Amino acid sequence: MLDHAEVIHQSGTELLDLFRRPGASGKRRVLRIGAVGPLSKNLQFDFIEPLLSRADAAVSVSAGSFGDLLARLRAHLLDVVLSDAPAPVGGTPEIFNHVLGEVPAYLVGRMRNFDRAPGFPECLRGVPLFLPAREEPLREQFELLMAGAGIVPAVRAEVDDMALLRLLALSGKGLALTSAIVVERELDAARLAQVLPLPGLSVRFHAVTVRRRLGNPWIEEVVAGIRSRIERFIGMVQPSRAARAGSSLSAASTRRPRRPAPRPR
Repeated sequence: MLDHAEVIHQSGTELLDLFRRPGASGKRRVLRIGAVGPLSKNLQFDFIEPLLSRADAAVSVSAGSFGDLLARLRAHLLDVVLSDAPAPVGGTPEIFNHVLGEVPAYLVGRMRNFDRAPGFPECLRGVPLFLPAREEPLREQFELLMAGAGIVPAVRAEVDDMALLRLLALSGKGLALTSAIVVERELDAARLAQVLPLPGLSVRFHAVTVRRRLGNPWIEEVVAGIRSRIERFIGMVQPSRAARAGSSLSAASTRRPRRPAPRPR
């Protein structure tokens, strides 16, 4: 009886929520997005861009901790949460993790005196590093990689904001650990002199939703769209413009993601 009562209560809450939303009269539907604080702004933009040209759609983006955003999602105050980690499944309402894609990780920077001659990962000994916060999955992967090589990273800064990490990479004061999507525009413009691929390291992005009888119609559309956009980071890489212009680094150290050729329709 309690289970049935919970279903009825949840359905009633969703119905009231639908009519309380801005544009509930049918003129406009708002997609309410929660984004984990450190998440790449490029990824957030890619997620909402398909809706910006639609007159019948609007977006609301809120940043916060993963736990707080999940609580708001369960209370139907958000439609979807973007994260670089999956949410625990189970409970009421049901949680679903939609994998958006996996993006390779790099050490990037503009250091003038960086010596890659010792080879990877020996070339990182004593090099100033800018790393994500310790609770970030990518940071844990990197620490394990360095520990396996017997290298103690020379950490100069730990930040939980990807925009700041990108600026640190461009400062010329060290190398920043980040996913390709964070420095996508810098890679395309060859503004980074060092781009070191990290074997086996990547960031997996998720869109977290709950089961709803009156779900937002835009979620499936934007999830499908961002999956196709993330595919551009997957696969082989090619030398950057900086390498072709005569960078002192070897071709293997100045590579960027190659955009795959369009698939036949």
